Amino acid sequence: MEPRSGEPTSPPPAGRGAKAGLREALLRAAAAGRQCSAGSGTGGGPMNDWHREWPAPAKINLFLHVVGRRADGYHLLQTVFRFLDFGDILRCEPRSDGRILLATPLPGVPPATDLTVRAAEALRSVTGATTGVTLHVEKRLPMGGGLGGGSSDAATTLMALNHLWRTGLDSLQLQRTGLALGADVPVFIHGRAAFAEGVGEHFTDLVVPSAWYLVLVPGVAVPTQEIFRSAGLCRDTPPIAAADWRPGFGHNDLEAVACDLYPEVARHLEWLRQHGDARMSGSGACCFVGFARESAARSALASLPAGMHGFVAAGVDRHPLVLI
Repeated sequence: MEPRSGEPTSPPPAGRGAKAGLREALLRAAAAGRQCSAGSGTGGGPMNDWHREWPAPAKINLFLHVVGRRADGYHLLQTVFRFLDFGDILRCEPRSDGRILLATPLPGVPPATDLTVRAAEALRSVTGATTGVTLHVEKRLPMGGGLGGGSSDAATTLMALNHLWRTGLDSLQLQRTGLALGADVPVFIHGRAAFAEGVGEHFTDLVVPSAWYLVLVPGVAVPTQEIFRSAGLCRDTPPIAAADWRPGFGHNDLEAVACDLYPEVARHLEWLRQHGDARMSGSGACCFVGFARESAARSALASLPAGMHGFVAAGVDRHPLVLI
């Protein structure tokens, strides 16, 4: 989706047999979310919660249409967001000196520009919080992949620190704070599978049929701005009403541009299409196809040609932190 700020664009490799790994964190987060009223520790948050893992799941776009453009240049979109039980993991460590530090900086990305640090600074600016934090991010999502990795990390940072710092913002206030960081941040805070409109920040919740997804990770990073600036981008797909969306509807308007600019995206999509209605997620580069059964998705993963990489994950209709 169209960014309000740049994200790093060098993708780490995704293992051919990479496993979700996030599922246990999802379960722990759901359980912890039902118990978050106990005790108080450094910085005002429950002491045991400073030791927990905070999941930052991937998203996919089940379709993505560009339906217009605002006077300020931002594109008007319609899409359906769905979360996956695969993603990054964040940990937060309280600091008494008031500093916000990132213990796991990404190569080539100054920590001060990392979306997790910017999210923590934004929350502190909005609320006046004074407690410091050291952020630890275990990266699993590729950068420049269209899975929302940086946006998901930022959203999880906002939700985690809002809880740990006891700053008391509600979901809509957090979404407004997140929107200034990136157009995809609000949906992770909204926390439910949704039909999205506007620049991607107006939501209608959906019930999406259960599915398993094979997600392929081409070895390229696709800069979102490059796709949206392309003269070849379709910007006038007719809009629909959220109530008219059905599984399998539509396409991704960004896909043709990404395939022209990055042939590896086209090659991965072509291979996936032997298994069904394959689509690119967001502005790319990652592509996916859905399966009714996990076994079928894993069988397809096992048949990947040499040099192609991916993972299998289940669709998740609620963010694991939606209850905190």
